[in-house]
Amino acid sequence: MVDKVVSLEEAVAVIADSDTICVSGFVGIGTPEALLRGLAERYDKQAEPKDISLLFAAAPGDGKDRGLNRLSAPGLVKRAIGGHWSLVPKLGQLAVANKISAYNLPLGCISQLYRDIAAGKPGMFSKVGLNTFVDPRQIGGAINESSTEKLVELMELDGEEWLFYRSIPIDVAFIRGTTADKTGNITMEREALTLDMLSIAQAAKNSGGLVIAQVERICAEGSMNPREVVVPGNLVDCVVVADPSEHLQTYDTPYNHAFTGRLRGVVDELAPMPFSDRKIIARRAAMELPINGVVNLGIGMPEGVGAVANEEEILDHITLTTEAGVMGGVPQSGLDFGAAVNANAITQTNQMFDFYDGGGLDLAVLGMAEVDQHGNVNVSRFKDRFAGAGGFINISQNARKLVFVGTFTARGLRVDCKDRELSITSEGQMPKFIEQVEQITFNGKYAAQLGQQVLYVTERCVFRMTVDGLELAEVAPGIDIERDILAHMAFKPIVNNPKIMDPEIFDERRMKLKNTLINVRMEDRLTYDASTNTVFINLAGTAINTREDLDEHYTVMHKFFGDLGKKVNIISNFDGRTIAPKLRAAYADFQAELEKKYFLDAARYTTSAFLRQKMGQDLKARALSPNIFETAAEAAAFINAQNKG
Repeated sequence: MVDKVVSLEEAVAVIADSDTICVSGFVGIGTPEALLRGLAERYDKQAEPKDISLLFAAAPGDGKDRGLNRLSAPGLVKRAIGGHWSLVPKLGQLAVANKISAYNLPLGCISQLYRDIAAGKPGMFSKVGLNTFVDPRQIGGAINESSTEKLVELMELDGEEWLFYRSIPIDVAFIRGTTADKTGNITMEREALTLDMLSIAQAAKNSGGLVIAQVERICAEGSMNPREVVVPGNLVDCVVVADPSEHLQTYDTPYNHAFTGRLRGVVDELAPMPFSDRKIIARRAAMELPINGVVNLGIGMPEGVGAVANEEEILDHITLTTEAGVMGGVPQSGLDFGAAVNANAITQTNQMFDFYDGGGLDLAVLGMAEVDQHGNVNVSRFKDRFAGAGGFINISQNARKLVFVGTFTARGLRVDCKDRELSITSEGQMPKFIEQVEQITFNGKYAAQLGQQVLYVTERCVFRMTVDGLELAEVAPGIDIERDILAHMAFKPIVNNPKIMDPEIFDERRMKLKNTLINVRMEDRLTYDASTNTVFINLAGTAINTREDLDEHYTVMHKFFGDLGKKVNIISNFDGRTIAPKLRAAYADFQAELEKKYFLDAARYTTSAFLRQKMGQDLKARALSPNIFETAAEAAAFINAQNKG
């Protein structure tokens, strides 16, 4: 047997000038700190290797000196291609100063590209990045003037536009695991995430490159459970055992069993957010949370939505995810970002982005730094400050509903609430709603064309994206539209009788959001629009578990439709709706009775393929057309078409 355990110095000695090194890591999770230090020290002592290229998805760094920040010595790096840059500012400074060739591609696309490099494919097709700065019709992801290589191409397939991300051969892979045997088999039982370790190793090996693994311990040959081996030994060339100080679970946490799923952690009662402009914004955004839906909350201000959901006792009714691969649990923040306490599942990062890109997210709440009249958002580039897009483009382009959150102005904003009204006591010096964003990280017009639901939530108002541009949809009580909103915008939005934001948002007491989203009376779930003769029925998150539930449903529906005195169109939201199997037939009979007696045309929608199939079968068995769609837009389009017909 070949003993693959070597010293740090021996491992980094194999790296040659101009090698392309792929580095794992999500902030500090899975970041091979010892290997990066060893490479930096070798260059400092020997002035080699020179002119290396770096490839990374999520920035392996702490925003200061650790991670890829170690590799900022002049001459060491010639090119860097990464998804997220804000935590590697030393490397970012080289990029902004045009001292290295540098690119920012969507984090998810880089993660998925590893698999195609491993498979020997020329690249990967994706719609992610279209009409953003990644699109070659803009800057193709290039960060500076010296970045002239075309890594992304625009192509057309069957009349549709796609982006083609070219494969990047990997000479050396730096990966990290928990335990290795002497033949190089790697497990990850103490790691908070699995990330893309296997794909990176396969990509390097099938590119003819080397795989160097950092672990915290060595075990006896034959003692590993093969189901726990994440990277098999035949893919690994050498293994380095790191000092515990360079193998922390995250940059903030040496080790937490609850991050791994090995043990369940005790989640302390979270203290309520202090009442402030941030909490006001988080409260309004939380009103969009889909019961029983899948949600991604971005880092920073979006994290407040989770705190509000916890305070309002609805956190158990949604599934929070992180792009790093965590499904469920309580996502962490700061330098623990990416990990979660008590996750339901921890998948590979590329798998999570497959789910996101395919439309698996019901809602994403993301930050916004700049917004323009077209609804474009910039979070990635601000003159000499370069953050990068991270997973923002994948998430924002593919979530079914999207809520951007941020204060209306920045630098010095102060607000006050009294009697459920908002007043601006000190206006921010920096406007956020400007004529044109510096860089398009999210394209508003493109989202509108695709029919995506997009809101922009601030402490004083809410905007909605429409095909005609940004519309002022809601205004906080106490706010003057001309004085407090339009006067601080570089453009005039569409203003057409905006609603007043819910006054409870501006009260320090709890909002009782659970009653709004979950414990809603059946009578309040029915809305009639006389202009289209359509009734909207919101059954999201409701359940028919007993005969009494069904009887209540029956009584309310018959009274409501009977009082209208005429047949109507209906659009019903069944997202998160559950029906006990033993009551399914009775419920379908009830639906058929309603439809024959009261409905002109009926359209129902739910993201649950199972529910669509079962309801469809039940309705067809009763000689009714199911007309069950996946989205509200599809259901509304069906009713509109029927009305025109």
